[in-house]
Amino acid sequence: MARQAFYSFHYKPDNWRASQVRTMGLLEGNKPAADNDWETIEKGGDKAIQEWIDNQMKGRSVLIVLIGENTAGRKWINYEIIKAWNDKKGVLGIHIHNLKDSKNNQCNKGSNPFTNIKVGDKPLDEIVKTYDPSYTTSTYVYSHIKENLSDWIETAIEIRNKYKQ
Repeated sequence: MARQAFYSFHYKPDNWRASQVRTMGLLEGNKPAADNDWETIEKGGDKAIQEWIDNQMKGRSVLIVLIGENTAGRKWINYEIIKAWNDKKGVLGIHIHNLKDSKNNQCNKGSNPFTNIKVGDKPLDEIVKTYDPSYTTSTYVYSHIKENLSDWIETAIEIRNKYKQ
């Protein structure tokens, strides 16, 4: 079954890495906002950003958080995680620090963005799966994600469907 995904990531440092995952062609992802469009959305303030996120998440079955060095704890990423969970979407995380950016650089591994978000009194990182490809070579990381992403998505949806909150 083809799934539609919403990708959550820290735009400025990770957009190149995120685009590698988004263009794997495995599933239909949300259309990214172009730099100029995003600047317009941001100028509209928090309400405009929230409306854009809400509209982009409609009809999606899964939230994929692409975890870079500074993804965890960001206001809008937290919002996207909470919204997806509350909307009963599958949620998963993938560490992308070993994918190269446009300047051929990798970055440090970031913290788990689900750690400080709770479902009831349980941290979401105890429920949601986060994947960290064990390879350090960017091409191997890419291949590992591509080979496993569909299964990871189905697992995330199964977990969410079993969890009552």
